[in-house]
Amino acid sequence: MFDTTFIDQVNTLSEQTIQDCYHCHKCTAGCPVASEMDYGPDRVLRMVQLGEKERLLSSHDIWLCASCETCGARCPNEIDIARVIDALRQFALDTRLRPVPMVIAEPDAVKFNRLFLFVVQNMGRMHEATLLASYKLWTRNLLADMDSGAIMIMKGKVPLLPHVIKARKDVKRIFETTRMENR
Repeated sequence: MFDTTFIDQVNTLSEQTIQDCYHCHKCTAGCPVASEMDYGPDRVLRMVQLGEKERLLSSHDIWLCASCETCGARCPNEIDIARVIDALRQFALDTRLRPVPMVIAEPDAVKFNRLFLFVVQNMGRMHEATLLASYKLWTRNLLADMDSGAIMIMKGKVPLLPHVIKARKDVKRIFETTRMENR
């Protein structure tokens, strides 16, 4: 008998119906990082459908996803694949499963993901300068990309002062509610 536990968990966490995917490959055809992935978005969904939890969560595909949502925009069944990938990331973190390739190829992807969510949770929205400064300090990679970062700041692409939203407490409450529901 086929065990549907994993697909049920991912469906619940992502609020998507992964069974609707019939693998037209439109998501992978449009994915800007598919060439760097082992499987690509459509095969990630297939692995969830087949219950290949260990194989999927030990690949680095879920950490390479840029969350650009191109895949979801191309999906004829309107599956929000970026939400599925986010759910898989959360699943990997919650189960403390450390993907082997990630340790070698993307050692700081989990740190970046956690910092991103922390900044949004505490400011109510993304502030790139805070994210970048925190990331540089945490990874101790202070000088890498310094030249391109300075150019982006000079052109106004990365505002130094954050725009804090009024409903910051509401965003924080959403994060806390979600954390309690996933326990």
